[in-house]
Amino acid sequence: QVHLVESGGGLAQPGGSLRLSCAASGDTFSRYAMRWYRQAPGKERELVAAITSIGSSTNYAGSVKGRFTISRDNAKNMVYLQMNGLKPEDTAVYFCNGNRVGYSIEYWGQGTQVTVSS
Repeated sequence: QVHLVESGGGLAQPGGSLRLSCAASGDTFSRYAMRWYRQAPGKERELVAAITSIGSSTNYAGSVKGRFTISRDNAKNMVYLQMNGLKPEDTAVYFCNGNRVGYSIEYWGQGTQVTVSS
């Protein structure tokens, strides 16, 4: 199994940027497809971005496409979410998520708070 720890959240102004990081340990990271989810107060958790195990393909929610970029560094066991053009509606707890390719069990980090406010 893989252990995931997010970092990089905080307070940003509208139009600003933040970079979230997720450090993985405990298994061969390059075998895991990875995703970022977010959950705003009173709302369901939603998928924000996804990346394949070798980083060959990415997908984004329509609400963040063109503003957010997911990437990974398998040599460092890291996945990132670069968030530009932040909006107040991006305020949420952001979670790192992954599953080993071919297996259904998903692993979650503890989440990191992102607040966008002036």
